[in-house]
Amino acid sequence: MKKHEKLTAQTNESSPQIEVSIVEIDSDQAGQRLDNFLIARLKGVPRSKIYNVIRKGEVRVNKGRIKPEYKLMAGDSVRIPPIRTAEAGTEAKASHQMMALLADSILFEDDGLLVVNKPPGLAVHGGSGITLGLIETLRQMRPDARHLELVHRLDRDTSGCIMVAKKRSYLRHLQAALREKSAGAGGIQKVYQALVLGDWSKRCHQVNAPLLKMEVAGGERIVKVHPEGKPSLTEFKLLRRFDGVSLIEARPITGRTHQIRVHAQYAGHSLVGDEKYGDDQINASMRELGIKRLFLHASALAFYLPESDKLTRVEAPLPLDLAAPLGRLRVVE
Repeated sequence: MKKHEKLTAQTNESSPQIEVSIVEIDSDQAGQRLDNFLIARLKGVPRSKIYNVIRKGEVRVNKGRIKPEYKLMAGDSVRIPPIRTAEAGTEAKASHQMMALLADSILFEDDGLLVVNKPPGLAVHGGSGITLGLIETLRQMRPDARHLELVHRLDRDTSGCIMVAKKRSYLRHLQAALREKSAGAGGIQKVYQALVLGDWSKRCHQVNAPLLKMEVAGGERIVKVHPEGKPSLTEFKLLRRFDGVSLIEARPITGRTHQIRVHAQYAGHSLVGDEKYGDDQINASMRELGIKRLFLHASALAFYLPESDKLTRVEAPLPLDLAAPLGRLRVVE
């Protein structure tokens, strides 16, 4: 009996975990990714340590090894191992400037959802050497909001619309909607603007090509079009041609890693500023014009809120660091 009690003992959520904890997931907790659940529960424990114990199999769900992206379900039993760290409780503090910037970047808010215009260069969450990201900053800004969770993600260099759920019910609803193929079918429509190399053809309306994550020399992870990859579809539309580059609209129907970047490259038009899939020489010339990062911006979201039949659309204008150099390019048509 004592052994069982020790195994099921739980520490205060704000202190470091010092014993094995078995947590039963209830309906309010269901729908979260395992990594996000642990990060919120083990406050102050470095993300790298959390991902490490998951990778080693020390975290178990229903007594089995599990991946960080696993979506928890009601009734799941989560084993959390003893975690001791001198760094617990020393979470980095967001600056007043960053808090003010994010406060001014809120595009939409209701009882269960925030849509934020994410600044470029800000990671959506900490980890891999990043001490503080968007979600950690928002949690510091809203200490009474107990359930702030990312609905989806954006790469660090990508700016624009990102959804943050304030309630578990909204998180479950919106993540289920992400699996739908269009806002018209009850799903979520994501719209991006990107600047690509070359003259994009008006006849190129979509790229339907499977994408596969791969690891290359040095441990770098890349994504490639590959027959063994996951089905992936992106819709494209030409917005304007400039001298040597084209401004396009991209609507990812599926949600694969680096999907827009790899599909555009596959179509023969890599994104300006893309250091992984782009052209280094052209990127260098674009930096001289003022485009100093990946030219990819999440310009709009369209979605249905829970228990609503009204489509909500939120837009984020092109940020100044992209709009200003774009305005200096010569328009072809």
